[in-house]
Amino acid sequence: MRGRVSRGTILAFIGPAVVGLAAVGIAPLLYALWTSLHFFNLTKLRRVEFIGLENYGTVLTDPVFWQALGRTMTLLGIALPLQIGLGLGIALILHQPGLTLLKTLARLSLVLPMATTYAVVGLLGQVMFNQKFGVVNQLMGGADINWIGDPTNAFVMIVFWDVWQWTPFVALVLLAGLTMVPGEIEEAARLETSNWWKVLRHVQLPFLVPGLVAVLILRTADTLKLFDMVFTLTRGGPGSATEFISLMIQRVGFRAFDQGLASAQAIILLIITIVLAQIYIRVFYREV
Repeated sequence: MRGRVSRGTILAFIGPAVVGLAAVGIAPLLYALWTSLHFFNLTKLRRVEFIGLENYGTVLTDPVFWQALGRTMTLLGIALPLQIGLGLGIALILHQPGLTLLKTLARLSLVLPMATTYAVVGLLGQVMFNQKFGVVNQLMGGADINWIGDPTNAFVMIVFWDVWQWTPFVALVLLAGLTMVPGEIEEAARLETSNWWKVLRHVQLPFLVPGLVAVLILRTADTLKLFDMVFTLTRGGPGSATEFISLMIQRVGFRAFDQGLASAQAIILLIITIVLAQIYIRVFYREV
């Protein structure tokens, strides 16, 4: 029949995508789940055995795991609000009428931090925050601040770099949401009141919520698994001041070679990410 697509044609189009998704997403997840239920140490491969939920019990009773998770949640609780606040401010500025050329150049410049890989950001931070030769101390009047070697300063440095790199992403997503606001409604609201907060709350915010939820989910997941930038910049130090949960999983899995325990930690981290995503969706969409 004309206009009807055969099942074979449909499978030919979506089949490669499904196979690719299974190969890079589902299969590793299932393997990690299988590993987490076994004693699996790379130095003792002959002793691989099923131990049930023992790895999960070890993780949940390990104070080091909770400390690493606490540091990660602290990073998330500081960096994410800063990114959303600064990103929203930038989006509102770029949404104002006029100065088309300057706004176009500003939008292009926002792409640069996102295009920089985490590893490069970490290496750049080593240079800029160097205690003796770094440009940051030089801009502070030749201060002798030990950014990398001091626990508090190292944590602040990680927050700064994460905010610098991903605030533009938040700004672009929220700016896209602002462009969805009907022009006549926004113009009428501005004529009705000069209070920008009322315009934002009652007119613009409903159009920003989908993008805001996407930002919360993506940035939460990305922050919880933050590894490259921290590893190249501080390697989790000094001491364990910047050993976030992803670095702990790497240390357990590839330094202690305990793949089973590391997999259990990763599965727990995945569950936490899913729970937070569900909370974001329920809370924010309920507000709308």
